[in-house]
Amino acid sequence: MVRKLLVGLLAAILLLAAVLAFNTWRKGSRQIDVPPIALLKVDETGAAERLGEAVRLRTISSRDDAALNADQFQQLHTLLQARFPKTHAALKREVVGDLSLLYTWQGSNPKAQPILLMAHQDVVPVAPGTEKDWLIDAFSGTVKDGFVWGRGAWDDKGNLMAQMEAVEMLVASGYKPERTVYLAYGADEEVGGLRGAARIAALLKERKVRLDFVVDEGLLITEGIMPGLAKPAALIGIAEKGRLSVVLKMAATPGHASMPPPKGTGAIAMMSAALKRIDDDQLPGAIRGVAGEMFATIAPEMSGFSRVALSNLWLFGPIVQKQLEAGASTNAMLRTTTALTIVNAGSKENVLPGRAEATVNFRLLPGDTKEQVMERVKAQVTKATGNDKFELFALPGAQDASKVAPVDSAQYQLINRTIREVFPGTLVAPGLMIAGSDSIHFGEISDHIFKFSPVRAKPEDLLRFHGTNERIASSNLAELISFYHRLLTQGARAPQL
Repeated sequence: MVRKLLVGLLAAILLLAAVLAFNTWRKGSRQIDVPPIALLKVDETGAAERLGEAVRLRTISSRDDAALNADQFQQLHTLLQARFPKTHAALKREVVGDLSLLYTWQGSNPKAQPILLMAHQDVVPVAPGTEKDWLIDAFSGTVKDGFVWGRGAWDDKGNLMAQMEAVEMLVASGYKPERTVYLAYGADEEVGGLRGAARIAALLKERKVRLDFVVDEGLLITEGIMPGLAKPAALIGIAEKGRLSVVLKMAATPGHASMPPPKGTGAIAMMSAALKRIDDDQLPGAIRGVAGEMFATIAPEMSGFSRVALSNLWLFGPIVQKQLEAGASTNAMLRTTTALTIVNAGSKENVLPGRAEATVNFRLLPGDTKEQVMERVKAQVTKATGNDKFELFALPGAQDASKVAPVDSAQYQLINRTIREVFPGTLVAPGLMIAGSDSIHFGEISDHIFKFSPVRAKPEDLLRFHGTNERIASSNLAELISFYHRLLTQGARAPQL
């Protein structure tokens, strides 16, 4: 009897192993084969120096003061005109919302839908008190040790200058696009883009422009970040999470701390209970949607157990999901995230406050809406406090997630192929952008919006994003120029009928 059980168990194990092996084997590579292209000759030294000039301009934007650092933005505009004279001679230039720029490179075929490349001029400030941690001054634009150093070198003047470099080279060579090409450079992306990108999008919509595709800043070419993946991986953002900040206000009877109210009825106590409930009961996560598509594309390229697990989520799904949820960035791909960001209550140690206020930030997964989250929070607070006498409202600027660009489209395959051509041996997969970008404002005039920056990043580089010692390799900057040059020459062709 025991022997039969052991034999049966062994047979079941062998059968399971065979199923796992078959599933892993049959999910072959989704990477497209592309022939090699000739290496573009780029003035790497000159491009690095010109980017350094742009970095020196302190184009820090403000949500409340539209005129802040206006002189720095205007100096950047002057710099662009001076360094890219052929571009400014061939393209129409418009200033939108005082500081944002829209360029139009008229195509020869008026029937072909135009395309749009995007970047932004503004940068985030250096965190107060961290100035001394920079190896090189944050706004020096120094070119040293093979890098351009400074705030904006990566985010996002690197993309902006690389696009300009590519267009300047193409104009100088006599190239004329068949499709009309737009370049849009907002001046307030870091604070929402409402004065810049949103107005540019509205202007194009008013002109009845329908864009074939849009490429904006976004996900990167990562190296050594995904366990089990040896090759560099370029993730093309096919969607962007939405955002919603909710303010919760609680009121109670103020009084002296020596005579506290019944347990759980003070303003701070009720707020604490509400926030704990909101934080404990977050929206559920799952390996689905864009995240599911990304892992399905990457799985065949992985080695060891990582490949087996991702190829057999029917069995290993809970284990994989638990591991992903343990990391902040990977957890954000699986769910609408909840972040307690601001709490205010009380002004004196012996006085019970009559009011408490908190702000909670949500980043919405495609499929979750602002209205659903608001209703959920309202129910959570009511249940946690046993009280429905509270104030709950959304701050301005809330936005649902973007549409999801289809990966089976010619537009996605163009980006995919261009990456494989310019970065040989790099894997390509779709991904979800968890931060915000200006391109979210263009959803009404294009179904194919991609968020991708051809910037190489290793684990230690990720801390430089909005952080200390931001920089980009001069060699990588040359690759950015090559990428946009190739994308324009291929993407600005009219479709063959």
